[in-house]
Amino acid sequence: MRYGIYYAYWEKQWGVDYLPYIGRAARLGFDILEISCASLAEMPAACQKTLRAAADDAGIALTGGYGPRAIENIASADPAVVANCFDFWSKTFPVLQALGVTQVGGGLYSYWPVDYAKPVDKPADLERSVAGMRRLAALAEDHGVTLCMEVLNRHEGYLLNTAAEGRAYVEAVGEPNVKVMLDTYHMNFEEDSFEEAIRTAGPSLGHVHVGECNRRPPRAEGRMPWAAIGQTLRDIGYGGTVVMEPFVLTGGQVGRDIRVWRDLSDGADAEKLDEEARGSLAFLKTMFEGERKR
Repeated sequence: MRYGIYYAYWEKQWGVDYLPYIGRAARLGFDILEISCASLAEMPAACQKTLRAAADDAGIALTGGYGPRAIENIASADPAVVANCFDFWSKTFPVLQALGVTQVGGGLYSYWPVDYAKPVDKPADLERSVAGMRRLAALAEDHGVTLCMEVLNRHEGYLLNTAAEGRAYVEAVGEPNVKVMLDTYHMNFEEDSFEEAIRTAGPSLGHVHVGECNRRPPRAEGRMPWAAIGQTLRDIGYGGTVVMEPFVLTGGQVGRDIRVWRDLSDGADAEKLDEEARGSLAFLKTMFEGERKR
């Protein structure tokens, strides 16, 4: 398995200058820095080259994450909204390719966060989403990108809430570059068993997000069954990406969207945040790699 961290652990806005976080992730021992696809299409070509070179020099792989806006909902009954979705990705995929990003995860099959003031028609939305995702997968394939469908909790989405729904969706799409993405934070809401959910995703599992149930970094003091999660990932032969996605800072668009209404960092400065991330990575490797790291 390769281990990463989402840049927003340190940030309060989506779509920032990612360059400083490449060296930071490398110094802390990570293999991957996950960035947001928001605003990537606006990144100048020179900046793309600089970011790619810095990642290559640091030995850091970049992965992407995105929660489509409501006006980019691939499952929408409005053709104009679906067209917005394809316009966004047609501009973003070439940038991802230039950056060496081969994997993007998130609620790509719908929009995020869901607005429950609007009516929900899950069967019809699923049908439209599957059809649209087949088309989007072909576009992604042209740029060497795998799309990972993140299974979300019921408060943030309604189409895919469990690993079983995620796998059924991926099988319905039927494209090799469309995979399931599991996130321990969301699994904590919806799954009866972390282990059974991972087994259910099985060979369809393409990406894993990890974090405590309050969105702090994984740690021994937390309540997640990390050893069991790691053992099950090994049992299914998972050798892919594992990215921690902590959200601990209040304020900004990130804090508002993620609903971080109190300081979960305990007043940490940048140095302390780095220390916490380094310790979390060491702990996670011990849990996920078993006796080899003991």
